[in-house]
Amino acid sequence: MKASIVTPNYNGERFLETFFESLNSDPEYIGEVIIVDNGSTDKSKEYIKRSEFNFPVTLIENTENLGFSPAVNQGIRKAKYEYIFSLNNDTQVKKGSIKVLLDLISSGPEIFSVQAKMLQYDNKELIDDVGDEYNLLAWTKKTGENHDSNEYCEVKEIFSACAGAAMYRKSLLAEIGMFDDNYFAYMEDVDLAIRSRINGYTNLLCPDAIVYHIGSATSGSRHNDFKVRLAARNNVWTVYKNQPIPMKIVNFIFLFFGFLIKYLFFTRKGFGKTYLAGIREGLSNRGEIDKVKFKGKNTKNYFKIEYRLIINTLKFLKK
Repeated sequence: MKASIVTPNYNGERFLETFFESLNSDPEYIGEVIIVDNGSTDKSKEYIKRSEFNFPVTLIENTENLGFSPAVNQGIRKAKYEYIFSLNNDTQVKKGSIKVLLDLISSGPEIFSVQAKMLQYDNKELIDDVGDEYNLLAWTKKTGENHDSNEYCEVKEIFSACAGAAMYRKSLLAEIGMFDDNYFAYMEDVDLAIRSRINGYTNLLCPDAIVYHIGSATSGSRHNDFKVRLAARNNVWTVYKNQPIPMKIVNFIFLFFGFLIKYLFFTRKGFGKTYLAGIREGLSNRGEIDKVKFKGKNTKNYFKIEYRLIINTLKFLKK
């Protein structure tokens, strides 16, 4: 049993040596590595072409930056194996991690994705992300961020896997749809996770799979105009496409205050106008997004999602 590793790259030459060295040291469960280059202007492509690896490497060369979602989808379409390991280029994979990811995701047909335990590259004693949660306010939160790396040591259900280090089933991606190309970047993995949940599948943390993550390698910082605008727009789209009308009505007051509080937060950070621009773009262009068609057989799954959103909101309010 092997996996196809799919990695988008944009001017990531400085990360590739560490990235490939970690994979080269543990090639047994790697069927192939697919690098989708988004029009890099550094020497990323030259590095890949001149280097030798312990597994087949395919380089897809785009002439422009198409974004994370379209790039990963290109790689998924090209992949030869059932299990797709979506992996950022600014990562280092600990030996043995791919095997345990494969073991967990193949252990049950209801498992859509499994996420590696992501630790901070510059401080390996701290967690970066062990699963993304989502609540009624339409806020996404990285679970475990800045907690001790010895925490979160059991397999557990998570709302969404972070696509920076997550393994997916290709057959289920064909069933429910891949990453939404319209998103470009940010929130695409949460959108995908919601669709998996609507269809009755689960997402798990695999704590024995360790991936060290640098973070913000492409966008450059935690908050900037690019990230704030896209995240705001994509958040609107995520609500629009995945929540049926009754859910939107029930959740409206929470959604209103969620977006309002985020606006006030980003105003204090100097990004208020940018955040509003993203909201306006999301609302005005929502017609371009394919809504998830409501199916009666999935009604109980919507209730399960709503319950999880309520629980996550209560947890947030208690802090």
